[in-house]
Parts: sequence; structure tokens; C-alpha cells
Amino acid sequence: QVQLVESGGGLVQAGGSLRLSCAASGLAFSTYAMAWFRQAPGKEREFVAAINSASGTRHTESVKGRFTISRDNAKNTVYLQMNSVKPEDTAVYYCAAARVSSITAMPAYRINYWGEGTLVTVSS
Repeated sequence: QVQLVESGGGLVQAGGSLRLSCAASGLAFSTYAMAWFRQAPGKEREFVAAINSASGTRHTESVKGRFTISRDNAKNTVYLQMNSVKPEDTAVYYCAAARVSSITAMPAYRINYWGEGTLVTVSS
């Protein structure tokens, strides 16, 4: 049984930092591309960042230079370091796993597994 368990969400002031973690179990973690998505209130879920099995990364334009995705295959964990956060970063953040080699595009239909999500609230 595959599980993706996010942690690290919470309340942070604008300009601050937060690190999200996603612990994976029940899958061959190192062979999966991992990603973070987010869903703000009243909006659709959107792609944030992805990392492939070779640790190549891609970040959506709105978080480039502020957020960094990384992975630790020894710990079966993927991270999202969030710096210089803004109120518009407020959302539920979801961890995702996809059995794909290319992270050029990561539409939801390519995702094999989802976590339950962790709420990030940025106060102004």
C-alpha cells in the first residue's frame, strides 16, 4: 500500500520560510518522479515543482528563485523549501508521485499517487 505523508505546513508571515516534507512508503521511491502541487481556496489544483529520478528539477514560474524541490532517496522523502513566501502562496500543498522519466509536463493525469495535503497559510 502506497502512502505519501506530508508535513511541515502551518502559519508563516510573508517573507518568511517553511520547509515541507513528504515521506513515501510502499513504492520504489528512487524510480519515481516526485512533485508538489497546491490548491488555493476556490481555485484549481496547480503544479508547483517536480524532481525526476536523476534529481533534475522544474519549478513553476511563480515560485522560481523562492522555492526549491529536493529529494533524499535514502529517506524516501521529498522536500519543498519555501523562502520569501507571499500571501498568494496560501494553499493546501500536495505531494505526488509519478512513474515517468520526463518532468517537462506534469498534468494531474500523469500522477500515480497523491498525499492528503498540508495547509500553508501566509499572513500579510
